[in-house]
Amino acid sequence: VQLQASGGGLVQAGGSLRLPCAASGLTFSNYHMAWLRQAPGKEREFVAAISWSGGTTYYADSVKGRFTISRDNAKNTVYLQMNSLKPEDTAAYYCAADAVWAVVRSTSWNFEYWGQGTQVTVSS
Repeated sequence: VQLQASGGGLVQAGGSLRLPCAASGLTFSNYHMAWLRQAPGKEREFVAAISWSGGTTYYADSVKGRFTISRDNAKNTVYLQMNSLKPEDTAAYYCAADAVWAVVRSTSWNFEYWGQGTQVTVSS
């Protein structure tokens, strides 16, 4: 199983980025997906999650109204659209997958699969 996150980069405050995470080796439509992030010297934190069907989403308060998570099951890809970026959004962003929604909603973040991170840097 591989989760390949991409799309990171350097952007000015107020700008936008779209992060795709392409999945392979699993039945993507059976898995709920999430994005988490980790800034240097800080703990990993939850960003957003989406159910297997795309019908349910939820967000960290810090990104609500600015970020949108979506998925395309035909392309085995989950996306994180990030708008109105702030310097405090600077972090490595990770996608993760689990078949159990309770795992996605818990703070243990014991996801079955993790992707490698993609770095997002927001300059002021």
